[in-house]
Amino acid sequence: MTDLLVATNNPGKLDEFRRLLSDLPARVVGPAEAGISLEVAEPYPSYAENAATKAAAFCRASGLLTLADDSGIEVAVLGWGPGPRSARFGGPEVTDRAALLLERVGDATDRRARMVCALALALPPSPNDSGVEPQVEVYSGVMEGRLARAPRGAGGFGYDPIFELPSGQTTAELPDGEKDRVSHRGRAVAAASPRIRELLGARVPQ
Repeated sequence: MTDLLVATNNPGKLDEFRRLLSDLPARVVGPAEAGISLEVAEPYPSYAENAATKAAAFCRASGLLTLADDSGIEVAVLGWGPGPRSARFGGPEVTDRAALLLERVGDATDRRARMVCALALALPPSPNDSGVEPQVEVYSGVMEGRLARAPRGAGGFGYDPIFELPSGQTTAELPDGEKDRVSHRGRAVAAASPRIRELLGARVPQ
């Protein structure tokens, strides 16, 4: 079975990708399983640039078909930030970025928010194309909602406990399958899946 590398060192995100990709004819592996220890800077102001840079770097290092994402939360009263800076919001010393975000927003009435994912798929060049850079394609997904007043739920990771859907539940309160169906990352994977299946030589469902 073909290995499909997911370029993340975040165990919660890797577990989520394994669920989202479980119907593909591939073994989903993380960097450790692929024997890779790599840190890639994400300095760009767009999710797509960060995701593409990371996917290409891990693809070069592994020679595997590679997925990498850059995701973030965008909040109306913060000028639709922190966006691509979500994973670094508040600086390296912050241990609970969700709590810091709620503190910054305070009692604001406008609590509109969205979660955004750019998912990059890097295709390794053929063995005869030495020195050729991986081809990278980018897919996206968005989940609309609002900020909760306080964290709720024991599932998920990152900002999930404070991101509230129109149903009133936070994404941390949803069962895994339901979260995967509506999440920004789930939607990006759904957009990319036909292409991944094509590359794996699998039949795309009609």
